Amino acid sequence: MFPGCVPGDYLPRLNRGGRRWTLASGGPGRPGETVRILGIDPGSQATGFGVIDWCDGDARYVVSGAIRTTGGEFPPRLRQIFDGVLELVRQYRPGEVAIERVFMHRNADSALKLGQARGAAICAVFSGASVLYEYAPREVKLAIVGQGGAQKDQVQLMVRNLLRLQGELGPDAADAIGLALCHAYSRNARRAVDAAGFVLEGAQF
Repeated sequence: MFPGCVPGDYLPRLNRGGRRWTLASGGPGRPGETVRILGIDPGSQATGFGVIDWCDGDARYVVSGAIRTTGGEFPPRLRQIFDGVLELVRQYRPGEVAIERVFMHRNADSALKLGQARGAAICAVFSGASVLYEYAPREVKLAIVGQGGAQKDQVQLMVRNLLRLQGELGPDAADAIGLALCHAYSRNARRAVDAAGFVLEGAQF
């Protein structure tokens, strides 16, 4: 264990000042299968997270925020990311996890640190029974905004509108919720394709 790193010391912070967001008034959820999805936007300084419940095409906000690392040495900061994601998995017990796929970066050192932060988060996810899925940033933007080249503020705005969120929403949390929503939409699409394939397989021509 790294000096000064005690498990539980670096738990996720919910938004700023410990505040949680609430959903605006809306209709009740429909009966059916509910899956809890955790979205993770990895970063060496701030790892965004967002948890939603997905039921019959309806997304319900649970919690979101960012795990912010401190200290000058990089290995202890990776431990903070690991501990934070581990606590999220233990507390919210997601059935499925969506994490951003590594992309090419102009700065090799930044790309390396991002990859290591992502690795720390993935190792923490594997401590539970969650199934892990990966999505490229362009996939997420396309699913949420409808444009693969959308800006961060556009993603923030669409996430707030889609979940009818009230309150401040940081970019790290918004990106993480976007990942969770992207996975939810992709999950629905996969089920529809599987169902169509089953019908075609059983049809007689």
